[in-house]
Amino acid sequence: MENLSIIVSFELTLDPFCIPSGAKYPIFFIGIFMYLLSIICNLTLLLLIVLQQSLHKPMYFILFNLPLNDLVGITSMFPKVLSDIVTETSYTYYPLCVFQGFLLHMYGGGVLFILAAMAFDRYIAICMPLRYNAIMTPKVAVGIVVLVWGLDFFFIVLLFSLQSKHPRCKSRILNVFCDNPSLLKLTCSNTAVNNIVGLFNTAVMQTVSVSIQVFSYVQILIICLVTSRSEAKSKAINTCLAQLTIFLTYEIVGTFTILSHRFTNVNADMQKIIGMLIFLVPPLVNPIVYGLNSYEIRQNLLKVFKRKISV
Repeated sequence: MENLSIIVSFELTLDPFCIPSGAKYPIFFIGIFMYLLSIICNLTLLLLIVLQQSLHKPMYFILFNLPLNDLVGITSMFPKVLSDIVTETSYTYYPLCVFQGFLLHMYGGGVLFILAAMAFDRYIAICMPLRYNAIMTPKVAVGIVVLVWGLDFFFIVLLFSLQSKHPRCKSRILNVFCDNPSLLKLTCSNTAVNNIVGLFNTAVMQTVSVSIQVFSYVQILIICLVTSRSEAKSKAINTCLAQLTIFLTYEIVGTFTILSHRFTNVNADMQKIIGMLIFLVPPLVNPIVYGLNSYEIRQNLLKVFKRKISV
């Protein structure tokens, strides 16, 4: 009867951080600062793209999805974690847990596909500049964005649709937030199929994204080496450097997040922090890196500031 009550119960217990009572408020305020900084930076980038006519181009239409995706990632996880720290609560409900996990995995897949789309756009712009406007029409740009989110949604729905086939016999999430591995640990049945599908999804998404980016950047590098126009070369390198920095940041912290489920000899709180990195670092770093390396974004930002000061 006890097992049955666990199976039908919607309430789940999260595994909280072990924080001394005197440290919870400093940690909370540091976390709030990080969250607000990420929100401000990403919203600034979004608003610039929407409001500045000079940024109404396919490149920035595709880029628009990156800060949007970052906002989904950090907002789906961080406010709940901070709330649990300051209120010293550690529970959630199964539907909310699944929803949070779904959004976090959508964020992870979204980064990969968006970066691939951005790399393809730069490949066309730099390697085929005379044909760029003919190839990257508004319809094509919209089609690329629809494909990005459509593929992401397909793979994540495929992953989470298998969750419903397993009865739950546990009610404790061994993390401070919900994701697919944590949800799978609630079941006592065989999850081999889920693990295979999860690995398949990850392999396909990584292969597609990395292949497109490697092909694009190799072609761009070749063009940069043979071109004699230093201004064009510098602009191409700056744009690609920003995207490569974002991609490498995501891959490094993503690797640590995946490994966090394998670290058994590491302190439990450190495991949780490592697992959170992928949802914290890219949303904080991406808008700053892209803002610093994109000439057009810097110019438009300065234009807005000058307009505000003159008013």
